[in-house]
Amino acid sequence: MSEASVKVAISALDLAALLCSRVCHDVISPVGAIVNGLEVLEDEDAADMREVALDLIAKSARQASARLQFTRLAFGAAGSAGATIDLGDAEMVVRGMMEDSRTKIEWTLPRELQPKNRVKLLLNLTLLAGTTIPRGGVITVSAAPGGPSEGFVLSSGGASARIPASVSALLGGTVPEDGLDAHAIQPYYAGMLARECGLAVAFAQDGDTVTLSALPG
Repeated sequence: MSEASVKVAISALDLAALLCSRVCHDVISPVGAIVNGLEVLEDEDAADMREVALDLIAKSARQASARLQFTRLAFGAAGSAGATIDLGDAEMVVRGMMEDSRTKIEWTLPRELQPKNRVKLLLNLTLLAGTTIPRGGVITVSAAPGGPSEGFVLSSGGASARIPASVSALLGGTVPEDGLDAHAIQPYYAGMLARECGLAVAFAQDGDTVTLSALPG
């Protein structure tokens, strides 16, 4: 077995550092746009761009806030040990983070409290579902046949839908040959959460529809 295919448990320090990098990666773009907009406002020679700059600042501030609210629940402590999170709150941050003119969310889960790590897993699964439809589409978030306490099923439909390469391996705990980075840590972390919840994550594809399930393993 090659080194690239060996399952490796990274240290707590490396995990924390990589998740912090992921959060920074998610918010740096809208924060940078806010800075650019402020620079335009300060430029006396760009008075005609003032309205455009204000629109950019407002849009980017909303985007940064939505991404921070999402990452707080998806990657953060989100309460003390043993805490529960309302699935309604999960829906709110998912819509704020992912729903736009290209991607729609159909959320069929009931509004009820679920263990923290189970909801964190669900949020991470929605991110993975988003990567399966690069041109946008519809992501349907549902409970497993036995309800949310039994797991989740996410269906993504859209043009050019595909299962991203290496994601399944990362979910299973396999570290790539070139190591983990801020991008790869997210599916790796989702796999950690799934194992903590006693669930197994699997992908399946049928035409332009990809199904992502987290069910008892």
